[in-house]
Amino acid sequence: MAKKTFEQSINELEEIINTLESGELSLEESFKKFEKGVTLSKLCSQRLDETEKKVTVLLQNSNEEYVEKPFLPDDK
Repeated sequence: MAKKTFEQSINELEEIINTLESGELSLEESFKKFEKGVTLSKLCSQRLDETEKKVTVLLQNSNEEYVEKPFLPDDK
């Protein structure tokens, strides 16, 4: 089975949320959907963390040369 993209995982997670919010599932079906949603949420979070680590920003220094610097969000 092919690995899902981040976008596919997010779309599936949104579908699960909509299904759960509809209230039409049995308790057992709801629990299975909830478990799948938690798994997808963790997967998406891991992929975002991995991507954040890979991001670098090119900054021009005073000598007009470009240097790579790790990306650090403002709140960290």
